[in-house]
Amino acid sequence: MNSQQIGDIRFFNRFYTNIIGLLNGHILNSKYSLPEVRILFELHHHPNQPASDIASYLGIDKGYLSKILKNFEKQGLIRRIVSGKDKRSTNLELTEEGKAEFQLLNEASSQQIREIFGHCTPDELNKVIKKMNEIQNILNKRIL
Repeated sequence: MNSQQIGDIRFFNRFYTNIIGLLNGHILNSKYSLPEVRILFELHHHPNQPASDIASYLGIDKGYLSKILKNFEKQGLIRRIVSGKDKRSTNLELTEEGKAEFQLLNEASSQQIREIFGHCTPDELNKVIKKMNEIQNILNKRIL
């Protein structure tokens, strides 16, 4: 890989990061940071899992995750439940309030995508999605 290719990839990363607002302190005009939103997303889609699984999957420091989870508990967004497999262990799940908060964030995310890509024709949108899938497939080869 040459320096021009590296520069082009970094340029695109900065471009897209700016478009979706990842550098803002809070995502989707909410009170949450990107890691917080991702944790809510994971708990919504994969309830009843231990914190260690979330930390591992997202690549988040366990101490940082613990701090976020404590704040979520104080806000009433999550609860800890005793694991069915090991009574010494607890798993996490969203409370009703947490589920409602996630739904607001999820809709805000969908609206953001509508705003970013709303000007595209159906053909342009299909091309963008196809290219995104190609990028994922290429990068997944590195992981596998």
